[in-house]
Amino acid sequence: MSRRLPVFTVILLLSLTAPFRAHGQDDNHAHDEHAEEMEEIVVQATRSGRRIQDEPIRVEVLSQEEIAEKLLMRPGNISMMLNETGGLRVQVTSPALGSANVRIYGMRGRYTQLLADGMPLYGGQASSLGLLQVPPSDLGQVEVIKGAASALYGGQALGGVINLVSKRPGPDADGEIIVNATTRDGQDYSVYVESPFGRYWSGSLLSNYNQQSVQDLDGDDWIDMPGYERFSARPRLFYDGPNDFRIYLTAGAMAEDRRGGTVSGGVVPDGAPFQQNQDTRRYDAGLVLERPVAGWGVAQLRASGTRQSHDHRFGTLLEVDQHKTMLIEASVTGDTSSMSWVGGLAHQVDDYDSETFPIFNYHYNAPALFAQLDRDLGSSVSVAASARWDKHSEYGDKFSPRLSLLYRPGSWTIRASWGRGFYAPTPFIEETEAAGLSRLEPLSGLVAETAETASLDIGYTAGNLEAGLTLFGSNIDDAVRLQAVAADEVRLANQDGVTRTRGVEALVRWRRAPYVVTASYLYLDASEPEVSMPGYRTVPLTPRHSAGIVAMWEEHDRGRVGLELYYTGKQALAENPYRNESEPYLHIGLLGEIVLGRYRLFLNLENILDVRQTKEDSLLLPTRAANGLWTVDAWEPLEGFIANAGIRIGLGGTSR
Repeated sequence: MSRRLPVFTVILLLSLTAPFRAHGQDDNHAHDEHAEEMEEIVVQATRSGRRIQDEPIRVEVLSQEEIAEKLLMRPGNISMMLNETGGLRVQVTSPALGSANVRIYGMRGRYTQLLADGMPLYGGQASSLGLLQVPPSDLGQVEVIKGAASALYGGQALGGVINLVSKRPGPDADGEIIVNATTRDGQDYSVYVESPFGRYWSGSLLSNYNQQSVQDLDGDDWIDMPGYERFSARPRLFYDGPNDFRIYLTAGAMAEDRRGGTVSGGVVPDGAPFQQNQDTRRYDAGLVLERPVAGWGVAQLRASGTRQSHDHRFGTLLEVDQHKTMLIEASVTGDTSSMSWVGGLAHQVDDYDSETFPIFNYHYNAPALFAQLDRDLGSSVSVAASARWDKHSEYGDKFSPRLSLLYRPGSWTIRASWGRGFYAPTPFIEETEAAGLSRLEPLSGLVAETAETASLDIGYTAGNLEAGLTLFGSNIDDAVRLQAVAADEVRLANQDGVTRTRGVEALVRWRRAPYVVTASYLYLDASEPEVSMPGYRTVPLTPRHSAGIVAMWEEHDRGRVGLELYYTGKQALAENPYRNESEPYLHIGLLGEIVLGRYRLFLNLENILDVRQTKEDSLLLPTRAANGLWTVDAWEPLEGFIANAGIRIGLGGTSR
């Protein structure tokens, strides 16, 4: 991919800004309107169509304002935005490639389902690079359901769901250009435009270019920050017709070349160079049709398809493969003054085809029936019951229920949820995604992983203060783990015993315009059976204590200043010859943005204390691990202090 393309694209789009109106609306009025809209947030991920405050299922929603704030820190992807959301932890899974996934309440990232407008546009099992390839500039809100959500979305949502909801175009042409650069020689270019096309049609287009140069920060000839070059584009088309007939169409294309491993001329401890690269091409399309039915309900059809091809290089070995995911779902919803319901059918296909190791190919079909009922039992009590039956072609019939209760006495809000779900194993867990399949035995005798999760959430709101306390827990049966069977051979097997997670999440937020201060704390106790001996061990890379404080000053027509402090406690480590437990660390960030009409200049200082794992120990192992990895796990930041600065250029008539 040519590095000249994005610059030309920016220049071209700047020349097309004439049709857009200049900023000139009352920004304070816009801010007030936004506050009112926040009170009317409708959650899509639960399927019920209810306001967030009426949902018995606890859903955490990041608004467009919060997304815009995190966008300034990491304009190229959504990893920072999710990592600073309570109960979520973005865990690096491959230090060589910089890949990462999201753990919800300590459950491993493969159990988290990543959706776009309710569709698996990033694959049924989103790869660990998926988070790093999703730009945030066209998101309207982000919805997070924590805990087993298989009753809503099937076997990929055992630990929870993250639903990325796209912006809907307004009545006027609008848009934004973002240009960003970092002190580690990274660049991000983003162009977003939206416009109506007449009485019923509107559309948007997001185009991104992102680049990062390779960085060997400790001079050991191993790349600490992998280099990449990525281009992506996503058009969206909306139809809001008469009689509430709606159509939504989207398509996406992404191409990325990522480079890691040893630098040119460098070697690993065995004396040979070791390149670890990955080239990815992804194409997807999605469709949602929605139409009222005889005045009593709404019929909806969803369909999506994704194809991802990869060239993975591990030293001298090249692994070539392709993943495909397809979904078709039909449902009908209805509601009365005290009740809403939804029922439907779904069919999902997950397909993996490896040219290099065809023994691991699979083709999963999973037709399903699902239903959900939300009912108000009074002015302050509501319940929601969901159930789903999946007939998985490999792992058989699976039944996934979920129950939730909402009680709102005065200023208090109490939610209780319980759910059960399953996960269909594939050859891919964190370790095999990072190291490849060359040392993995053929899969044999695996059964589906199952889990039960429960939570009790207590919230209180009074004036400028809101507070919340959540008690949560999960039990996973038959969790799939990697076992070494020889010096250069591993296998996947279901573990005897239960993987247990227990924890507490606390949040306090104080708002008084133009200030917002948020404090959070997470206690996490996660244990799993030992692989080769009786007993249990702490799940690696799950800090028992973590906390954060974020203070923000913001005036919509002037700018914002924010300070954040995040503490991460000790973490148990596995397969690390240098230590069994990590050191705690403090992450400090400072953000500033100034508004100059349609221009917004921003500066972000991240990890001001320059915390970096390679200051403590080498990232490289003395000898290659049985699974093929040359690195230890990442338990601390790898990039150290990094600053980024840029400009946002408004193209339309509404201030963002």
